[in-house]
Amino acid sequence: MTKEMLTGNAAASWGVRLAEVDYIPAYPVTPQTEIIETIAKWISDGVMDARFVTMDSEHSMITAAGSASASGVRVFTASSSQGLMYGFEMLYTVAGWRAPLVMVNVSRGLSSPITLEPDHNDILAARDCGFLQIHCETCQEVLDSILMAYRIAEDERILLPVFVNLDGFLLSFTREPVEIPTLDDVKRFLPAYIPKHAFFKAGKPMAQGVAVLGGPIYSYFKYQMHLASMNGLSVYKEACNEFKNIFGREYNTIDGYMIDDAEYVLIMMDSFSTLGKAAIKKAREKGIKVGLLRLRLLRPFPAKDIVDAIKGKKAASVIDQNISIGKGGILYSEIAGALFNEKERPLLLSFIGGLGGKNITPAEFEFIFDTMINAEKTGMLPEPHLLYTEAEWKEMERLKKIAGKKI
Repeated sequence: MTKEMLTGNAAASWGVRLAEVDYIPAYPVTPQTEIIETIAKWISDGVMDARFVTMDSEHSMITAAGSASASGVRVFTASSSQGLMYGFEMLYTVAGWRAPLVMVNVSRGLSSPITLEPDHNDILAARDCGFLQIHCETCQEVLDSILMAYRIAEDERILLPVFVNLDGFLLSFTREPVEIPTLDDVKRFLPAYIPKHAFFKAGKPMAQGVAVLGGPIYSYFKYQMHLASMNGLSVYKEACNEFKNIFGREYNTIDGYMIDDAEYVLIMMDSFSTLGKAAIKKAREKGIKVGLLRLRLLRPFPAKDIVDAIKGKKAASVIDQNISIGKGGILYSEIAGALFNEKERPLLLSFIGGLGGKNITPAEFEFIFDTMINAEKTGMLPEPHLLYTEAEWKEMERLKKIAGKKI
C-alpha cells in the first residue's frame, strides 16, 4: 500500500487499473476526460493491459461497453453531464442486457444555460434506468467505490451495471491523500472476472430479455431487474464488510456525522457533504445538537437505513443539489416517500442549493439550522427554499442591468 496526493479523476483511474479492466470504450467530455487520458497513457506505456478504444460519441461508447460486457470481459467507461444525456437511451438498454459493467459519472450541471460546474441533475436523471448508484464524498471513496462496484455488479444476485458518481471540479480536480492498495490485496477482494451472464450459463436464477412481444413478458423481465437491484442492499453490505476486513476502511449505505445524539439532521450527498460537516462542527460549538446523514448508496434506495438513522429526531433538512423542474428537490421527494408510513417521523424540510456549483455558505447553513429549530418549535413547515444570498441577488441584478444596456 502506498499513499499519494491524487485528484478524484486520478483516483478513479487507479480504481480501474487495480480492477484489471479488460476493455475501455471512451469519449472525452469535461470534467471526466482526465480519467480516460490517464488510463490511455498507462496502456500506451505498457503498465496496464487493456484495450482502449475512442468512440465517435457517448451513445456508441455505452453501446460498446454493454456489448463487451455481454461478451464476457470486465468493462469500464466514464462520462459527464451532456455526454451522459447523449448516451441516455443506451443506459436502459445495457441495464436490460444485465451487463455488469462499471461507469463513472463526473457530475456537471445540465444546459441550458451551459456550465462546467457541478450539480446532480445529470446522475439523478439516470436513477430509474437500472444502474445501481454509489455516490462519493472524497477521492479515497472514488477509488474504493470502483473496486466495490465491480464486486457488486458481477455478483450472480445482481448482474446489473453500476454508476460511481463524483462531483466535477470540486472533487474531480481536487487533490487529496489517497491510499493505493496493493494488487494482491485487491485480488483478495475482487477476483478475476468469471462471466456469469445468461449468454454463457443458462438456467441460472436470473432473467434476461432483449426483444419481447406483450406486456406480461415485458413486466416479468423488468421486475426481475428490480428484484436484482433490491438484492444490492444485502450484497453491498457484504462487500462493505469484506472491504473493511481487507483494507480497514469502513463504508455503509449511509454515512452519519455527529448524528447519534443529534436533535436536528442535514441530509446531503457527494462532496458538498464536507461543507455540511464543517457547518455542523461550528453549530455544535454553539450548543446546537445537529448532525449530518450522507447518502452513499442511492440505488437501490436504502429506505430502512435512512428511516432508522433519523428516527426520534425533531427535524431533518434535505439539501438537494438538483431541481426537478415543476416539482422541486428529487432527494427530498425520495426521503419523504420513505418516511410517509412512519408513525413517528421528524419534520422534513426542503432546501435546494449548489445548483451549477453555487457555493453553500456558512451563513446559509446557519439559516437552515435556524429554520429547522423554528419549524419544530412552531409546528409550521416552511415552503421549499432555494438557497440564494442577498449578495448573489444584487450581483444578478447588476448583470441584468448590464445585459439590458444597448452596446
